[in-house]
Amino acid sequence: MTHHARKLKPERRDFLKGLGVASAAVAGATTLPGKALATVSGRKPRYGMLIDTRKCVGCHACSVSCRSENNVPMRKHRSWVEYVEKGSFPDVTLNFVPRLCNQCSEPPCVEACRDDATYIREDGIVAIDPDTCSGCKRCVRACPYNARFMNPDTGAADKCDFCIDRLAQGMEPACVASCFNKARIFGDLNDPDSNISRMIAGNTVSVLHPEEETRPNVFYIGLDKAYEDDAPAPESYLRITTQRKQNLRR
Repeated sequence: MTHHARKLKPERRDFLKGLGVASAAVAGATTLPGKALATVSGRKPRYGMLIDTRKCVGCHACSVSCRSENNVPMRKHRSWVEYVEKGSFPDVTLNFVPRLCNQCSEPPCVEACRDDATYIREDGIVAIDPDTCSGCKRCVRACPYNARFMNPDTGAADKCDFCIDRLAQGMEPACVASCFNKARIFGDLNDPDSNISRMIAGNTVSVLHPEEETRPNVFYIGLDKAYEDDAPAPESYLRITTQRKQNLRR
């Protein structure tokens, strides 16, 4: 089984250099991009993403570029943005929560997959082999973030994979490259000198649903993750809008 990377514009060819990874070595992989990885001083990278919600303006450039880059079917989402409005007039706030697969280090979806179609790559990315996936939906039900969906075009499970085809060519994920306000930072969490590591060390960060103990590799600054059933203060207001069906929100 050979997966061919899509031809992409040679933008940001030096991105992996910034992560300390030799892009030529990565691009030379003959199996799923990144299956055989270059190392930094003998240490393999562990990729993650940091989302600074203070900079997010809810423009949806991330979700639009994700859809275009990965041929995401209509009414399905690899990346989406939730709107959280709350408060008591006149102190009402609007916050944005960009969402995607959390690339967990302890992913329930991998354990649930009986076909070995879902697996953790050497760089920490949780990937799906659509040719092996039987479409049983066990991984979709197992994800505590509802980040997975069944792709009607392939019949296989689908989700964000940090744009592994782009990574193989030395480029950032599409959502990161398209974010004009630089609210998303992607990089090697194992490299203490990487931008993402420095930002995490210098800020208060949080993850979605830490009680699930999945060890997410997607982190947030300024996260406001409210729920419709949160008990609001008297006369306060809370409304949450999502691109996805409300019953899928988690």
